[in-house]
Amino acid sequence: MPSFDEVLKEAGEFGRFQKRVFFLLCQTGVTFSFLFASVVFLGQAPGNYWCRIPGAAELSERCGWTLEEERNFTVLPLRLGNGSSGGECERLDVVWDASVSCASLLVPYGNHSAGNPPLTPCHDNWVYEQPHSSIVSEYNLVCGNAWMLDLSQAILNLGFLAGAFTLGYAADRYGRILIYLLSCLGVGICGIIVAFAPNFTVFLIFRFLQGVFGKGTWMTCYVIVTEIVGSDQRIVGIVIQIFFTLGIMILPGIAYLVPTWQGIQLAISLPNFLFLLYYWVVPESPRWLLTRKKGEKALKIMHSIAKHNGKYLSPHYSEITISNEEVSNPSFLDLVRTPRMRRNTLILMYAWFTSALIYQGLVMRLGIVGGNLYLDFFISGAVELPAALLILVTIDRIGRRLPFAISNIVAGIACLITAFLPEDIPWLKTTVATLGRLGITMAFEIVYLVNTELYPTTLRNFGVSLCSSLCDLGGIIAPFLLFRLAAIWLELPLIIFSILAVICGLLVLLLPETKGISLPETVEDVEQLS
Repeated sequence: MPSFDEVLKEAGEFGRFQKRVFFLLCQTGVTFSFLFASVVFLGQAPGNYWCRIPGAAELSERCGWTLEEERNFTVLPLRLGNGSSGGECERLDVVWDASVSCASLLVPYGNHSAGNPPLTPCHDNWVYEQPHSSIVSEYNLVCGNAWMLDLSQAILNLGFLAGAFTLGYAADRYGRILIYLLSCLGVGICGIIVAFAPNFTVFLIFRFLQGVFGKGTWMTCYVIVTEIVGSDQRIVGIVIQIFFTLGIMILPGIAYLVPTWQGIQLAISLPNFLFLLYYWVVPESPRWLLTRKKGEKALKIMHSIAKHNGKYLSPHYSEITISNEEVSNPSFLDLVRTPRMRRNTLILMYAWFTSALIYQGLVMRLGIVGGNLYLDFFISGAVELPAALLILVTIDRIGRRLPFAISNIVAGIACLITAFLPEDIPWLKTTVATLGRLGITMAFEIVYLVNTELYPTTLRNFGVSLCSSLCDLGGIIAPFLLFRLAAIWLELPLIIFSILAVICGLLVLLLPETKGISLPETVEDVEQLS
């Protein structure tokens, strides 16, 4: 009986059929990047806002004040009495009831002097110039509630983490294309509910679920593509990352054209329903069918692939075997039982964590540093395109380890320099920050490749899944680290990013070089890698 790889070689390893499926599934990278980075635009700072005094709306209507006049009457006494208060997070401790006349220029403050008006914290009575521009103004995520914006992104990453385990397992058990289609449906439905969530709790619940299903689409599309092409998956993996980058570049255009956060949310969620059409054009993975003892269906799909590729599959093939079956119940202990496996696992886990934390931190930082957010975001995305080209040029010439280390160290040094550059040289600050983004993007893409090459066949899927789960953990921590440290000093997160990246760059030098080496089949093969 021929092996699956032998049949695939005869049917065509990357023919017309695979190219079509590959292009269609790569669009998932675009929509996943929308979900991944959307918080930058969904959570934009709402511009000017202030805390409204109870009864102010009725008094303003009675007196015919404009919103600006109401704000002046509300905020001006605060600035006169307490120059440090702008009226955003606290208000006068008074009530404007029917006894207050329109002619009153100063609100009576009881026994307090006009120079020291009584203040009280604001809780839920904010007024925004642009009330529906972002989730910040929609759900009052300002002042003491500002940490909830961090929570919204952390919840999304928690969904990614849950999706990696639950839908990853489901895809192995029930099929790749079924879970892919259900995930696309889930992302679309949850995205609509998020857009019309009546309160922040409902928003968080369905943003978490959107993260679960979003990770399902990204994982399964990647797996389907790599399982229907030949054994050399390197270019395939990097090109899928390029489509992710294209999504990062398209997102600011959508946000610029759509004025409300609900509109942006719908625009990035609804395209997922189009992927349901793939039911008629993307087949189940024949490799998966073989592992589930469904050889006849797998053979039928292989004949279809050969036909579309203009190849001829021998009619004598009645069965296909699949080699390199995985161990039934791999565990974390299998990854750390031997010295080199243990070292590789710990370094890779740290590399995943660091890459995700810094990458997501730099993306979200664009939303708080000022400047033209839409243009800066587009440029930062465009910078990622050369990263894929640099990887393709270097990994087969000088290996994996050196570019992996250098990209991390460059990212770390660039973050450190950016933190101390003066604000009055914006072009230099932007250029150096862009170099850091390029470095961490390269590191993020290389870790995908290196991770698969450093585990034996029997543990490869499990090892990659476990190590990459640290990526989602980094994403959970990133918003809290960025926004809370930036509140102390805007550049403080960059100092932390630089330390983490340089340490990662030094650690990956301890990994073995895998250039030109066959993929390890057993743990013993890994232990012999130098």
